[in-house]
Amino acid sequence: MDLLRFITAGSVDDGKSTLIGRLLYDSKSILADQMEAIERASKSRDDGEIDLALLTDGLRSEREQGITIDVAYRYFQTTKRKFIIVDAPGHIQYTRNMVTGASNCQLAVVLVDARHGVVEQTRRHSLIASMLGIPHLVVAINKMDLVGYSQDVYSNICIHYNELAQKLNVGEVTYIPLSALNGDNVVDKSVNMPWYEGEPLLSYLETVVLDQDENLTDARFPVQYVIRPQTAELHDYRGYAGKITSGIFRKGDAVTVLPTGETSTIDAIEIAETHYDEAFSPMSVVLHLADDVDVSRGNLIVKSDNLPIVSQNVEALLCWMDSKPLKVGSKYTLQHGTFRTRCAVREIVYQLNVNTYEETVDVESLKLNDIARVILKTAKPVSFDPYSKNRVNGGAILIDETSNVTVGALMLQGEAE
Repeated sequence: MDLLRFITAGSVDDGKSTLIGRLLYDSKSILADQMEAIERASKSRDDGEIDLALLTDGLRSEREQGITIDVAYRYFQTTKRKFIIVDAPGHIQYTRNMVTGASNCQLAVVLVDARHGVVEQTRRHSLIASMLGIPHLVVAINKMDLVGYSQDVYSNICIHYNELAQKLNVGEVTYIPLSALNGDNVVDKSVNMPWYEGEPLLSYLETVVLDQDENLTDARFPVQYVIRPQTAELHDYRGYAGKITSGIFRKGDAVTVLPTGETSTIDAIEIAETHYDEAFSPMSVVLHLADDVDVSRGNLIVKSDNLPIVSQNVEALLCWMDSKPLKVGSKYTLQHGTFRTRCAVREIVYQLNVNTYEETVDVESLKLNDIARVILKTAKPVSFDPYSKNRVNGGAILIDETSNVTVGALMLQGEAE
């Protein structure tokens, strides 16, 4: 049974938490003790209905304010697939939380309130989903019950969002009208919208094809740990442990160690003391090389006939995640997989307006939640692929050297001139 990790995003009060609660409730994925706790907490409601949003708004401050603050993770499964739900905050000041939550997702559910249509946060979250290369996008037009289940309202929102999607160059977009509160088109097909010929949300989530999302072309292996036991019987043992982030490695493959450029061949592939002829993403393995080359944590082992970009001048899309502004010339630690190096912000090429998607040039600093294209100068060469080609090997973060806090999310684009 495969796994789908998806994120729900949207503006404040679009009904994200209620939608997730409805998915869990109608798919019978709630434990008995959870159900009892929710029922007790919902007794104070005038209508006597169960407050499904309580299933995700777990922090006390979230319950008090009635908003989602932190990224919440929920797990459930059906007979067809396992799911990890990432519930992202809707407030603009928590946009950075969506970036971190969405970075590993294969699908995004962007909620739109049928009464309000496409708003600023819809644009912001769609831009982030596009930047992060999420291959599948569902536009869930919620609260259809509050507009009389109108087909015209649904169609107008689809037209409006489609114009937005074309500007962002978003790939696959699926539109689903629903009411999370009443359960229309969430798990079961709605009788209130006979004009909608598509499938409900859960059916789509269960059947969306994920196989082509895995990159099995570009073989990349970031070294996490060098295994060299200091015992007599294992004196000659040298293995390199890590997780294959993309591609396929086979015994006998010619490989290159980056950034040093040393070459060798794969002598053995080991998993739990058992040897295999091949391994592929996302397996964790120990690679053995035929030659005694210099390999350490942070190095990247790749196939010699398929090399990534290796450069100290890196161009990237950046989402700034710190209250302290980023300024040209500022220095940070760049972490790319297991590799770390110091870097400086050489240039802000442009800042992206999340409402109009216009590019503003001659920008000298960025504030919290700003999105921009930047050029970084690194102390050591970085071995990476363009993010659009390989999400895992094209993603990186910036870390404040003083506080050790992650201050920026990077989508590496290519080598800067």
